[in-house]
Amino acid sequence: MSKPVLKLVTPTPEIDAVTTRTMPRRPPNAELRSREYLTPSEVDQLMDAAKGNRYGHRDATMILITYRHGLRAAEVCDLRWSQIDLDQARLHVRRVKRGTPSVHPLQGDELRALRRLKRESPAHSDFVFLTERGGPFSTVGFAFLVSRAGARAGLPFKIHPHMLRHAAGYALANKGVDTRSLQSYVGHRNINHTVRYSELAAGRPRDRARPPGQGARRSSSGEGQCRRPAEGSRSRPWPGQRRARLKTGGRCNHDRTTHRDSV
Repeated sequence: MSKPVLKLVTPTPEIDAVTTRTMPRRPPNAELRSREYLTPSEVDQLMDAAKGNRYGHRDATMILITYRHGLRAAEVCDLRWSQIDLDQARLHVRRVKRGTPSVHPLQGDELRALRRLKRESPAHSDFVFLTERGGPFSTVGFAFLVSRAGARAGLPFKIHPHMLRHAAGYALANKGVDTRSLQSYVGHRNINHTVRYSELAAGRPRDRARPPGQGARRSSSGEGQCRRPAEGSRSRPWPGQRRARLKTGGRCNHDRTTHRDSV
């Protein structure tokens, strides 16, 4: 009887499918959408689409209040009737993430929408926006509401609630609101978060100050522009102004009135 020939074989490790599985990667925002804010016309389309829901008035009012006051999803879901003064048309905004609280005025369409919503709400309700079961909205539910309204409105990218807050900032910056006032309105504690609204605003007024060291312009005839010193001031005119006044007989160019140099 022949002996069997044995051969050493290198064992192959078993590959566990659970350990080798990778989590799906979320693409960056730049790959999902071209910008992170909405224009006023797109907000109107979003509200019109939300009005077609079962609770259309509630949904459209929720989007309107979020946009007008730059609220986060957690702030609008936690909004209570005690923060709203319908008689004085004031909204007391409480910010999350250590934001600065403020008081905002309510416009006419907001007052009408809120009064109707209060009439249709239960008498014992503390929260402004309630779900079908009578409880407060969750941030996930509000995000689903906004996303579904954006798809129904036919917007070319997916919508999330924070785009309404960015839309408020860009709308105010395009109206010429200065950065400090905009910071107080949206509740940013750090002004660096507010500067981006002003930087991307269309038609933002530029700094028209002259570079340092550049004096007053002179005309081709050699006459310079001078500034009349304030009454009671002891400041002397700079040499260019004195030479220009001597050439023009002490006559000022901007108002054509004769005056003496204070020496």
